[in-house]
Amino acid sequence: MTDRTILLVEDYPDDELLILRALKKNHIGNEVIVVRDGAEALDYLFCTGAHVNRNPDNLPELILLDLRLPKVDGIEVLRRIRANKDMHSLPVVVFTSSNADRDLVNSYAFGANAYMHKPVDFQELIKAIRELGLYLVVLNRAS
Repeated sequence: MTDRTILLVEDYPDDELLILRALKKNHIGNEVIVVRDGAEALDYLFCTGAHVNRNPDNLPELILLDLRLPKVDGIEVLRRIRANKDMHSLPVVVFTSSNADRDLVNSYAFGANAYMHKPVDFQELIKAIRELGLYLVVLNRAS
């Protein structure tokens, strides 16, 4: 993998730790920026709030987005990304524990590139991250 940045939007600390471990286990060496709620994700992406000094030209190459987030939910974050002309083509993978059909349909309706169910079992999580790594390789070849 290259040094391209991944933005991980995850509010649950145990899931964050497991996702970071699974990325390492799959040799995905991208820098990972972690934000813990939807409002912070928007602040990061739009260079507001605590991230006002972030260079707006340095957008993440991939966003891993949970749906059930405090302050602003993941669908609204996705909607705002797709509404912005500078970010509308950012790859967004919804990575959630939700099994609700509505969440799957809404994720794609608002422009998610992929929808991945977050497994409970760590070995299954490693497998899911491996599949995500393959997605990144294809993405990197296309860019």
